Parts: sequence; structure tokens; C-alpha cells
Amino acid sequence: MPAYQRVLLKLSGEALMGDDSYGINPTTIDTMVNDIAEVVASGVQLAIVIGGGNIFRGVAGGAAGMDRATADYMGMLATMMNALALQDALRQKNVEARVQSALRMDQVVEPYIRPKAIRHMEEGKVVIFAAGTGNPFFTTDTAAALRGAEMGVEIVLKATKVDGIYTSDPKKDPSATRYETITFDEAIIKNLQIMDATAFALCRDRKLPIKVFSILKQGALKRVVMGEVEGTLVHV
Repeated sequence: MPAYQRVLLKLSGEALMGDDSYGINPTTIDTMVNDIAEVVASGVQLAIVIGGGNIFRGVAGGAAGMDRATADYMGMLATMMNALALQDALRQKNVEARVQSALRMDQVVEPYIRPKAIRHMEEGKVVIFAAGTGNPFFTTDTAAALRGAEMGVEIVLKATKVDGIYTSDPKKDPSATRYETITFDEAIIKNLQIMDATAFALCRDRKLPIKVFSILKQGALKRVVMGEVEGTLVHV
């Protein structure tokens, strides 16, 4: 039996790259979609917020002299491309998916409408939220926390390239150890950069736990929703 009935999965754009330097790696997205299909088949209601870093980095664009708001809107459009690619890959696995966008793009996807998104999930469809919050200066982490709270999910699953939160960077420090669980307060004290401050504060205020795990580990997503030991749980 799944440990959760309704979850939100935060996928970074970078996770879609696999070993490539940019874009969407077909093998990587296929593996992800197989894992997502397994979770949906188990009866879990799933929403996804997807980033756009594999196509465009808003912060990097701003740092290069571009107006930050303009760069962030371009980043939102990048998330739309990823969302459509993910929707198509899911449909090829016979998993019904709907993309809802915080920016109006009615000829391509649905606008974000909360009751409609909840109904899609209750019908067993995967809902993919694109274009972040629809506002510049907010990350897709914040969009994940916001949509998670709005959808009434039980947990936010932050999929990364690392299999949890470590005491220090495991690539640089061989003695680094992984936390199995950690509180929001401990993470703040230890200055662990799990999400941006706005997203982290929203999850903490809403008492919405975060599970950090590696999306690149096959079957990890299903193990997380089944309540098995995987990744790091951040809780109140």
C-alpha cells in the first residue's frame, strides 16, 4: 500500500539532461516516465512541477546583463517545453497527463485552474504544472511549494541528482554522511540549501514535509511513495 494518497513531484530541468550538456535526454526521460507510470498505477494521485534549467537559466541570463524579469519569463517558457515533452512521454506509456500553465497559452495547454487540477488528479490523471508561479523572481521550487499547498498534497518530493541531503558535498568530502531525516529547524541552523528560502519557508509554515531523493536511481520514486527508506525526509 502507498504511504501517500496525493503527492507533488518537483523535477528539475537539469534532471532531464541525463549526461548531456543541455536539452532532454531520451533515455533519461523514458526511465523517469516508467517510474512515474508505476506510481500512478499504484493509485497515487500525482502532480508535477518541472523546471527549465536544461533549456534556459533565468538567473544566469540576468547575470549576463539581461533584465532579470525578462530572463525569468524566458525560463518559464523553457518549463513549458519540458512539460509538453513529459506529457507526450507519459501518453506514450498510456498514462493520461494534463499540462496546466501559470502563463496563458490556451492553444497549447490549459490555464492553471485549481479545482480543475484537483479533479484531474482525482480521475487518475497526472497534472504537470508549467511556467512556475507565473511571476518573475520566484523559482520553480517556490512553485512546487505553492502548488503542493494548493493541491493539498501530503508531501513534496524533490527529485535531484543526489540521493538525499548530506552533511557536506559528497563529491568533495568522502566522509560526508546522508541524513535519513532532518527537521526544518535543523536544516536552517546547518544552512543546508534544500530549496530556496521562500519555498522552504512555505513548506515549513504549512507543515508540508519534503523528501529529497535521486530521480536517477531506478525505482526510487516508487520506494518513496511506498514509505520505504529512500533519500532524506525534511519534517517539522
